[in-house]
Amino acid sequence: MTPEKFTEAAQQFLARRVSGTKAYSLADAIKPLTIEEALAVQQEIIKLRPDVVAGWKCLLPLAEDKLIIAPIFSETMQKGDQCWLMKDNTKVRIEPEIAFVLSKDLPARDEEYSEAEIDEAIGSCHMALELIQSRFADDSDAVFPERLADCLVNQGLYIGPEIDIKTAFSASKFQIFISQTEQSGALNEQKFDGAHPNPLPQLPVYWAINFMTKRGTTFKQGEALTTGSFAGVVELNFDKKTYIEYAGIGKFDVTFKELV
Repeated sequence: MTPEKFTEAAQQFLARRVSGTKAYSLADAIKPLTIEEALAVQQEIIKLRPDVVAGWKCLLPLAEDKLIIAPIFSETMQKGDQCWLMKDNTKVRIEPEIAFVLSKDLPARDEEYSEAEIDEAIGSCHMALELIQSRFADDSDAVFPERLADCLVNQGLYIGPEIDIKTAFSASKFQIFISQTEQSGALNEQKFDGAHPNPLPQLPVYWAINFMTKRGTTFKQGEALTTGSFAGVVELNFDKKTYIEYAGIGKFDVTFKELV
């Protein structure tokens, strides 16, 4: 693919970031087919967005040809008692995660950062919700690099309460309770035996920082890295007060509002 093709692919992916999108694979001429092409398209998306990168989603690689890394943009990062997001098949779709927020820059460089250097740069840890939007149709034949280029169903990140760093670093398994209050006062409750997809939630941070800094990316103070769901994708309703608890770690309330 030529640079112009990367730009065209990025423009099409950005145009799909609207409510109700369920698209098919890109035209063959602009379809990323390798990890390198996918990451090049991501970089074009970063250039074309009006806002800046404020975070990253990451996970330890599933395989050599299945890397999990994607930018999250400042206009899609949220806090507070309301969270605005686009519906996906009429529902709120979230992934309960832990986010690691940097308190200092980690500049691009060829030499790897040690785990101790990265730990020292993590200023806080938070309960977090990755906001999910599947922009490909269920029967789409899009290959993994194309999905990676589109930032792997991410539509944003909600940053919840700060939690103890030592607790976050050891949080491989814990129960998760999510409930929504109906107008009648009844509770719709969901319970999950939460387990991180990697042995520990900070391990993807180490991989992502070293992978991307060697490629020329500088991670900046304030950026949040979120590292995988403890319960897969959770579907909820809009406009209901929602209670979320990570047992023994923290809890909060939020109401999801539809972004149109």
